[in-house]
Amino acid sequence: MYVKIEGINKSFLDEKNQPIKVLEDINIDIDKGSFVSIVGPSGCGKSTLLYLIAGLEQTDTGSIYVNGKKVTKPGPDRVVVFQEDGLFPWLTVLENIMYGLKLKNIPITTAKEKALDILKLVHLSKYSQSYPHQLSGGMKQRVAIARSLVTEPDILLMDEPFSALDEQTRMVLHHELLEIWKKTKVTIFFITHNIREAVQLSEKVIVFATRPGQIKETFTITTTKDGMMPDSITLNTEQKILAILQSEIVKVLKEEMGDDYSLKTNQLHHSDRNDLGSHI
Repeated sequence: MYVKIEGINKSFLDEKNQPIKVLEDINIDIDKGSFVSIVGPSGCGKSTLLYLIAGLEQTDTGSIYVNGKKVTKPGPDRVVVFQEDGLFPWLTVLENIMYGLKLKNIPITTAKEKALDILKLVHLSKYSQSYPHQLSGGMKQRVAIARSLVTEPDILLMDEPFSALDEQTRMVLHHELLEIWKKTKVTIFFITHNIREAVQLSEKVIVFATRPGQIKETFTITTTKDGMMPDSITLNTEQKILAILQSEIVKVLKEEMGDDYSLKTNQLHHSDRNDLGSHI
């Protein structure tokens, strides 16, 4: 197993210095080159797990292994794509992408060649000399993905990378991300609140329970030979995940508002945009 997560537990201290358990007994196996998404209520520890895999946080108990090696710190084999693009406004698109290569002391000529190749992959070659303020939100996020890929990581850790984008732009980036994944064979670990996004992009969707985050259920996404999934199966999977999340959200709201809270089933139906989950 390429990524192995064994018995992870993680807590943080609140303002009163009391421990709050965020993750409890998380066990996940991820094959090399796979695309795995995690969905769950806000505060269930999805992003925390991603940061643990990245080595940006340390577990309380349990271990994470990548290719048989225990994760104890950040490494070049694991790169995080955050919600915000994090581009340097004073650098051009090309310079932003070359930045990580320069830190690795890659010769300028080689770094430029690699950066230009990656720009072709995300269809931004025409904008190599543009600055971030001259780009749309979707273009900026494509640059951020390109910057992450140029160092050739084994694992791409994506923390709600499309959450701030409009639905049309998300659809375009979904297509491009899948094309990039197929071409590079990188392992993708994807955090999202959007159920449809998770189902349409992933080979496996892991549903988290409310805090402390635990694995509620795992769905394996089966596609046809052309990589497509029939609409009926897509909708059925989305509805199953939504039903699980509804029960988890009720727990959160009852905890916050007391037993006076009641939730009608139709209050969490999908939005007019049919994204099935942007509100989760």
